[in-house]
Amino acid sequence: MKILSWNVNGIRAVEKKGFLEWLRAESPDMLCIQETKAEPGQLSEDLYNPPGYFSYWASAKKKGYSGTALYSKTKPLDVQPFGLAEFDDEGRVVQADYGGFILICAYFPNSQDFAKRLPYKLEFCMAMLEHCKKLVSQGRHIILCGDYNIAHTRIDLARPDENKNSAGFLPQERAWFDAWLESGFVDTFRHFHPDKRDCYTWWTYRGRARERNVGWRIDYHCVDRGFLSQVEAAGIRPDIQGSDHCPVGITATVHSV
Repeated sequence: MKILSWNVNGIRAVEKKGFLEWLRAESPDMLCIQETKAEPGQLSEDLYNPPGYFSYWASAKKKGYSGTALYSKTKPLDVQPFGLAEFDDEGRVVQADYGGFILICAYFPNSQDFAKRLPYKLEFCMAMLEHCKKLVSQGRHIILCGDYNIAHTRIDLARPDENKNSAGFLPQERAWFDAWLESGFVDTFRHFHPDKRDCYTWWTYRGRARERNVGWRIDYHCVDRGFLSQVEAAGIRPDIQGSDHCPVGITATVHSV
């Protein structure tokens, strides 16, 4: 089973750049999307219901902002938002129950310049940690994928010294990621590629950053440790254009609905 995640930075914008053709060719079993910046009523029929997929959407109350979605070849047993209004109002989570695992598509908040939204970001992070710990304590397996808006370690961004006070690399954000891993969750990419450098998932549009590979790794698939043995590979797809992020993915042997 191939599970991909991609912050598309506007689902309607990426549609004009060959998104549906890529989806057909790539044919993931599940695709988690972040920053849709749209409501279902604003989408073309092919974008809302691509052939062969069920689709589920969480939109922000603010027009053209945030938003998450899931395309799935298999119909989940259940699909829910996060269940916390302060985050559901920004469409930050789609959670799908496949029986053998729960797939959570999440768009973590950006803490913004001068840490303007850091309290909100950390509140989301802690709520997600507690939510996932509760699911695991109930005997469930989880895959939490999406744009975490955090570069965890120095090798997860091209210029750590220059960005020590930048949103996404703040000590408080990195400390949360430490706590997340210490709580029994695994960054699948680092599991398979523990020391690999120059592997990024986001590049600013400024200064030909992507061309020069001056980027950040802020998009992840994390799983509970009990599920790790079912994950066969994890990778990054910097060759895929259309957004300032690129897709990330895992392949896994899983039992679903």
